[in-house]
Amino acid sequence: MGSGQQTAAVTAFVVVAALGVLAVFPGANLADRPAQQSSLEPVSFVMPEETTPTELADADAELVVSTCSACHSLEYITTQPRGMGEKFWHDQVTKMVKVYGAPIDQTDAEAIGDILANKFG
Repeated sequence: MGSGQQTAAVTAFVVVAALGVLAVFPGANLADRPAQQSSLEPVSFVMPEETTPTELADADAELVVSTCSACHSLEYITTQPRGMGEKFWHDQVTKMVKVYGAPIDQTDAEAIGDILANKFG
C-alpha cells in the first residue's frame, strides 16, 4: 500500500469511527446542545491586608520588612525552621538573590542575613 493509499485508509477509518461514536452516543451531537455562555469574565478579589509578624515588628527588622516583603509575605520568613544558625539564614538570602533574582545588594544581603540569624537563630 502506498503512502497516499495509507492516508486515505486512515482518514476513512477515522470518519467511520466518528460516525460509530455518534450512532452509539447520540448525545455527542454538538449541534443539538445549547450554546454555553463564555466564562471569561473578569474576576476580582481582595487580598487580606499584610500585617507585620511580632518577631519583625521592631526597628531592628525594618530592613527585612521593607526588602523581603517586596517579593513574599513576611509569614514566609517566620515559618522557616528556628535555630538553624547564621549560615542557614545567609544561605537563604543568597538563594533569594541568586535563584529568585531578588534585587538586594551585597551589603543589605549581609545585614538581612545577620538580622534573621539574630531573631530566629
